[in-house]
Amino acid sequence: MTINDIPALNASLNAVATVLLSIGFVLIKQGKRDAHRKVMITACIVSAVFLVGYVTHKVLIRGVHTPFGGEGAIRAVYYTMLITHILLAMSIAYLVPRTFLFAIKGNYERHKAWAKWTFPIWYYVSVTGVLVYFFLYRWWPAVK
Repeated sequence: MTINDIPALNASLNAVATVLLSIGFVLIKQGKRDAHRKVMITACIVSAVFLVGYVTHKVLIRGVHTPFGGEGAIRAVYYTMLITHILLAMSIAYLVPRTFLFAIKGNYERHKAWAKWTFPIWYYVSVTGVLVYFFLYRWWPAVK
């Protein structure tokens, strides 16, 4: 594995987190609380591993920005998505642990109230994390 493989690995982790979040959502709607808990803990672990990989990559490339190669309207789409992704990802660092804490303490009403906000934001961040990878490295890579 090289430094160039880390973004693809991170995108894969985000994709796995998205699938786990989807499964966790379905499970809680079906009333399967124990299965929901296990899946959501796994989603949290996968997202934490992603975060370690993301920070590691940024350290290894010394924070160098990966340029976007798209032009025209797609450039505006990409940067709008990127800005919202970054801002909401920062909020997830607080929202997810806080939402988990309510569940761990058995305060399911508060957990449910927080999850109504946390879940869609976390989901959006996971999905757009995968899209950012594809925009930067597969669909519109910068010409070298």
